Amino acid sequence: MTPQPSIVLAFPVFLQGLTLGLGLIVAIGAQNAFVLRQGLRREHVAGVVLFCAVADAVLIAAGVLGMAQALAQSPGLARVLALAGAVFLAAYGVQALRRSRRAQALEAAAGGAGLGRGAAMAQAAAFTLLNPHVYLDTVLLVGSIGAQQPAGLQGWFIAGASGASFAWFTLLGFGARWLAPWFGRPRAWQVLDGLIGVTMLVLSALLVRHALAGL
Repeated sequence: MTPQPSIVLAFPVFLQGLTLGLGLIVAIGAQNAFVLRQGLRREHVAGVVLFCAVADAVLIAAGVLGMAQALAQSPGLARVLALAGAVFLAAYGVQALRRSRRAQALEAAAGGAGLGRGAAMAQAAAFTLLNPHVYLDTVLLVGSIGAQQPAGLQGWFIAGASGASFAWFTLLGFGARWLAPWFGRPRAWQVLDGLIGVTMLVLSALLVRHALAGL
């Protein structure tokens, strides 16, 4: 029987997955605006939040487990993916820092006709699954980083990254009426983008260290 990793080893991996997930999902975009809109209207909030969170979790798990199998068959690929991921995270972090210098806000109109449950779920699916960045972020990037964790700790990484999606969508949907004024303040997003930028640069540095450790 494979020994279970201790919480001392598991927590940093969980935290890495959590921070990476939050850094990628907390952004001004169509999916977040839709979840916020449904929260403001109080229409099918639980279903929309659950769909978005579960879809992210499935894609993250598929990415991590699929990449783990690929890396097991080609160990040299791990270093290449680590360095590629580091470059991506560094570029993402720089973009976030640049965004922090511009005023922008997340707006979601609560007016207009209401959506039936089927229409709301269809739109949630479209915003989630028809966005190519979803696959780049969850399957390729998160998957390649999570796959490089020790086999016994990959589940903790998946839990952290998936937990970030669940927490964010829950906060966005059920806290919409309280959060909407905050999201409408450009200054708040500038601060948030600054924090995301620094976090992504730190994660990029950790990936580079991990990639070079075996040299």
